Amino acid sequence: MSEPAQNIADLRKSYERAELNEEASHADPLKQFDQWLNEAIAAKVPEPNAMTLATVAGNGRPSTRVVLVKGYDERGMVWYTNYDSRKGTEIAANPFAALQFHWVELERVVRIEGRVEKVSAEESDAYFHSRPLDSRIGAWASPQSEVISGRGVLVANAAKYGAKFLLQPPRPPHWGGYRLVPDNWQFWQGRRSRLHDRLRYTQQAEGGWLRERLAP
Repeated sequence: MSEPAQNIADLRKSYERAELNEEASHADPLKQFDQWLNEAIAAKVPEPNAMTLATVAGNGRPSTRVVLVKGYDERGMVWYTNYDSRKGTEIAANPFAALQFHWVELERVVRIEGRVEKVSAEESDAYFHSRPLDSRIGAWASPQSEVISGRGVLVANAAKYGAKFLLQPPRPPHWGGYRLVPDNWQFWQGRRSRLHDRLRYTQQAEGGWLRERLAP
């Protein structure tokens, strides 16, 4: 076996870009997230809306993948996908999930946990019809998470559905949006000497959020 170019255990980075404290952070985690996301966009972080989605199957086995957040408000965080995919079947079996944003260039991480629900058909329709034509055809062409014999299957399916629907493909019944309704947020800001800043927001039964500092 060849030796690695560099010993991975020796990789180090000192986090020194910013800080996160209780006085300067928002009491509402959604406002804190909105501030950080907009700062990531302004900093031209690659794909600032990319987030890791973690789900758990009915047998307790977890899985992760990267999806794109397509909307967020006081109701929760929204993304769109194939309901028949692995993540879709896992959400159907266990309707709780976790999200993570990692803005490497800003030395920041946001973690969000909560219950998952489907968005309304009207919301899914509106977003689907806002997508480029090739993406709408792709939603029909890809049997997401299924085994296929080769890329030719996707190309053939795209040609078939393109000819069938032309410029007006309807939203597939197996495709739409999910919304994660947060009950727990964590904001992590890298700091020197591994003494990172970490704030957790926990939803309270009477409404509002409890903000606490966690040891890194």
